[in-house]
Amino acid sequence: MNTTDHPLVAEYLDAVTRETAELPAERRAELLADLREHIEVSGAGDDQRLREVLAELGEPRTVAASALAEEPQAGEAPEPKGPVLPERPTRARLTVGLLAVAGLLVLLNSFAGGVALIAGLALLWTSPYWDNRRKVIGTATAAGVPLLLLLAAVLLAATRLGPVELLVLMGVSVAVPAFGAITLLRALRR
Repeated sequence: MNTTDHPLVAEYLDAVTRETAELPAERRAELLADLREHIEVSGAGDDQRLREVLAELGEPRTVAASALAEEPQAGEAPEPKGPVLPERPTRARLTVGLLAVAGLLVLLNSFAGGVALIAGLALLWTSPYWDNRRKVIGTATAAGVPLLLLLAAVLLAATRLGPVELLVLMGVSVAVPAFGAITLLRALRR
């Protein structure tokens, strides 16, 4: 069962929804998404740990009061939103981008590809935004291409690569990491 599908979480989020009825729908949806993400990232596996995570978030009434206090009052101009993106999307996009291009970079320049792969994997494994399953998928899809290229180089060392083989290698170098990147991006949107 997904952590956010747990009855304790559903009850908590329903209470927050009721308490934030005065918030604009968009802001309420954003708040609930943030709460779901925090709960999911916590990795709480059992009821006791889940109760601890919910207690850390605070009572639904307190969460709602904080959110309502941040909203501009009637007649008040809302705070302007700056062009700076929050840290999560920037770091997540950098991680996904590095992992997505690492395979192709290895094919074009092994040093640059290796650096991109190592940096992307370091960001991925130190990131709180993905669970271990998605981290393993990201690692396998990003590191799988360089390993495949190394294996292909060993097996094809005695033969010359023709245009078809090069196209296949390039296709795999783009498709496999792209699959991993899409998997990681989809996980961020949940």
